[in-house]
Amino acid sequence: MTEPRAEYGARLTRWRERIADLDRRHLLISNARLAAAALIVLLLWLAFVRAAISPVWLVSGALGFGALAVVHARVLQRIERGQRAAALYERALERLSGRWQGKGRDGQRFLDDHHPYARDLDIYGHASLFELLNTARTEVGEETLARWLGHGAAIEEVLARQAAVDELRPKLDFREDLAVLAAEGDVSRTGALARWSATQPAGFSRTVPIVLGVCAAIMAALAVLAYNEVIPPAVAIGWLFVEYGLVKIWRRNLQAVVERVGKPVDDLALLAGLLARVEREPASAPRLTALKSAMTTGGLVASRAIAKLTQLVSLRESSTHNLLFAPFTAALLVPDQLTIAIDRWHAAHGHAVEGWLRLVGELEALSALATYTYEHPADPFPALAPQGAVFEAAALGHPLIPDEVAVRNDVTLGDGGPRVIVLSGSNMSGKSTMLRAVGVNAVLALAGAPVRSTRLRMSPFACGATLRITDSLEEGQSRFYAEILRIRAIVDAARGDVPLLFLLDEILHGTNSHDRRIGAEAIVRALVEAGAIGFVTTHDLALTELPSRLGARAVNMHFEDRIENGRIVFDYRMRPGVVEHSNALALMRAVGLNV
Repeated sequence: MTEPRAEYGARLTRWRERIADLDRRHLLISNARLAAAALIVLLLWLAFVRAAISPVWLVSGALGFGALAVVHARVLQRIERGQRAAALYERALERLSGRWQGKGRDGQRFLDDHHPYARDLDIYGHASLFELLNTARTEVGEETLARWLGHGAAIEEVLARQAAVDELRPKLDFREDLAVLAAEGDVSRTGALARWSATQPAGFSRTVPIVLGVCAAIMAALAVLAYNEVIPPAVAIGWLFVEYGLVKIWRRNLQAVVERVGKPVDDLALLAGLLARVEREPASAPRLTALKSAMTTGGLVASRAIAKLTQLVSLRESSTHNLLFAPFTAALLVPDQLTIAIDRWHAAHGHAVEGWLRLVGELEALSALATYTYEHPADPFPALAPQGAVFEAAALGHPLIPDEVAVRNDVTLGDGGPRVIVLSGSNMSGKSTMLRAVGVNAVLALAGAPVRSTRLRMSPFACGATLRITDSLEEGQSRFYAEILRIRAIVDAARGDVPLLFLLDEILHGTNSHDRRIGAEAIVRALVEAGAIGFVTTHDLALTELPSRLGARAVNMHFEDRIENGRIVFDYRMRPGVVEHSNALALMRAVGLNV
């Protein structure tokens, strides 16, 4: 497989060259259209002022101008798509260079202060895991990816995603097409398309099109008779009023159908393009084949079903906006018949739109994970343990820290090893980063993505963390009160059916040492007895006595630092035992405090 940076660079160069070529065509066609317009003016002058040529020549000029307009529109569309593809690879190269922060959609809208770990682990928001992973271009795709990161999945679901992601990993052309097509419009669960699909069709009875058909047949017959002077033209004109009176009975419902379908049909056309591209792509992973199977509704694959609707809408618009044919189509009730056909399509297939949106969302989320997998070829998929609570990692790193500067550590929790690691260390030594590395990798694993580790074996987890607890003036809560509320929720979650991974940072540091020691021991003991595993970090060395009270279920680990040439140096290596010194006084002196 080609190295990602080289492949992205080559594709970006090709797209830029293609855009430059299309820009030249755009300029050429623009000039040709100007020349064609000037030619039409000249033909008008020759035909009607000088009477030197037949007006038929104007038709040729108009057809030529129209053909240029069609070609020009296609060139402009190709330029726009090329620019989106180029932007896709520019963003990809920024990710590989570590310059992606703040340049993508960060998922801030998914943040919830009551989520058990999202804010603590930087799952959403600026420079978050979501921003790193997110290549989705539709609202529904972002929602699906955000849901996968915010909620763990069962083993069967994770394995299904892994297989799909692994199959999509080398399919750069497919992932490029998916991203470029999805960026063309608004495909969302909350947009016009979703709202339209959720509305009830007008539900015309079967007799309505029959009545309209009979009326149209009578109108046609009267028109023929009037043309052949068998009957007076007034009879045919009078029948038009009869038609108008009949159609007025259903006019409100007919108008409602037309008004509702306007914007949704454009979104459906975009959705059809996406689904058609998916239909053409071979698939073998069970999840991908299941998604492709879900495209069939009412005996038609989704793209063809949507094509039928867009054709009906297009024919109706042509029948009402073409000044030459509109009077005839109106007399024969063609727009009304087509409107009823549109409503019948809504009744037959509208319920399937939600499934099509879900399908696009899942494909975009899988494509985002496949892109991340392609860009990190050394990262493996985790092995999932069906029983117990275990997190066993070799050379575990933080996915949001560039690999060239990240320091990796081994972690063993559960399955014969300790259930709790009490992690001590001085300020800035790496304790919180260690907890985030464990938590973020667990989130990646349960989303179906590879992990930043040479090897990881873990069980499905519920996760709870207290790394970023703050007070709330709005809710009248102190930092300590907010922390104990979160801890209570974590203890409650530990008693659930799914094992819990807890990440408690500076546990109970908002209270005195005596209460902290008693409270922390009770909390950790309750978590361990409920079958949970996890980390507890602390500055309070009194809490490092916890392992002696919990026995083999807990161990002490620590991070060290040292002073070199008046500077504090950290190596971010996790070591057995309790930290032997603190750097707090040294830090205070370093900023000029006389202590």
